[in-house]
Amino acid sequence: MITWRASALISALAACTGAALALAVLTGRWQLVVFAAPFVGALAGASRRPPAARAWVTDEPEPLRCLESETITVAVSVESTGPAVVCGLRPALVEGLRIDADRPAAPNQLTMRTSAQRWGRYRVPVEVRSVSASGLWAGTALTLPAGELRVYPLADPQDVALPPADLPDRIGTRLTRHHGPGVEYADIREYVPGDSLRTVNWRVSAQRGRLHVTDRLTDRAADVAVLIDTYPQPSGPATTATERSARGAAQLVQSVLQRGDRAGVVVLGSSARWLAPNIGRHQFYRLLDAILDAGEWHSHSASALAPRAAVPPNAIVVAFSTLLNADFGLALTDLRRRGHPVVVVDVLDRLPFREEPDPIVARWWRLERSRMYRNIAVTGVDVVGWSHDSGLNHAMHLMPRRPGEDDGGEHTCDVGRCLRARHGARDRRRVPGLGMRGGPCDRRSSLAGLRNTGRAVRHRYPRLH
Repeated sequence: MITWRASALISALAACTGAALALAVLTGRWQLVVFAAPFVGALAGASRRPPAARAWVTDEPEPLRCLESETITVAVSVESTGPAVVCGLRPALVEGLRIDADRPAAPNQLTMRTSAQRWGRYRVPVEVRSVSASGLWAGTALTLPAGELRVYPLADPQDVALPPADLPDRIGTRLTRHHGPGVEYADIREYVPGDSLRTVNWRVSAQRGRLHVTDRLTDRAADVAVLIDTYPQPSGPATTATERSARGAAQLVQSVLQRGDRAGVVVLGSSARWLAPNIGRHQFYRLLDAILDAGEWHSHSASALAPRAAVPPNAIVVAFSTLLNADFGLALTDLRRRGHPVVVVDVLDRLPFREEPDPIVARWWRLERSRMYRNIAVTGVDVVGWSHDSGLNHAMHLMPRRPGEDDGGEHTCDVGRCLRARHGARDRRRVPGLGMRGGPCDRRSSLAGLRNTGRAVRHRYPRLH
């Protein structure tokens, strides 16, 4: 709402009127009174204050989206009602935003170039200056929101490794150890009724006198749920470390969606919210909006635990946290109890104190941190540290592998495993140079043994070559 006050024009008219009347009295010339008469009439006409008026932004655009340090153009047009006439627009100051205004084409129009160095949600305001139709009254300065700017964190394009898991039976791009429709070679077995004729290996069938088929390794898609810790953190390094959670989540979601997997997000904290896993580019922006608590795609939750609808069965859970809040730890334990593989990325890579503590205190803190890692690992939740001078992909590749853990999800195509598939699981003879007895390849085999693999296999299995 616009309220009115006397403009500079009224002050100028009053000054001219007073000067003319004073000179008329001092000099005794009545002609000066005639000179001041128009000014007196203008002041008399402006004695009545105009009614309150209203101004608004016409055609407010949809929320604008950009990445950090990216420049985006915002065009604003303002209209008014009643006696108000918009005489000028200028951008208002916003912390964290850099706004440059171009020369306006009209008094009620403004074009701005906006950029932000940090991700987040910003309101782009404009300051409206208005006057009455007579110009004798000036409206109070009014600040109107010109639009919403959503600045997304800039994600590293490198691929991120995922923990091993039993992937759901859905076609995808991750090579698994399950047999079924696929491209990669798995095994040769005898034909059974129901096998497709396309899978018959005619060469092996002719050699063995019976029908044999070629099994393939299936490509499946993963479900990934990203957990973000937004609980209040102590001021200092812990507060700045939480910003890395959003960047890490954006990189992980981007990597997962680019491979055709489904990704979802669960934000736990003072304003808990979640978005169920889905695929596609639109899902990427929905996930980022959920992280920023913007848009209408995500749902809110009053529980301190992750909703079951947000984490479907067999979903891989990757959490980003400073591990300073007990409620977030309970949520991780609950997810592990449901049977999900859970990995926590510790974004706090330094001491959480404002000032440098005593060396004994720092040592004690690191020992307590290591003990906490072991206690969390006992529950089945793996913790990886993410240093500020390394990438997320490097931290995820250092993920601990539990003894006897079966990567029944994703298959890594090394030499030993591929040779085992090629020669058949029923063949228990040892392949020289690989240290293999019908099982996975011995990773401690020497380089010389790998070089002699081809010659040894051709000698032992001449009929397959």
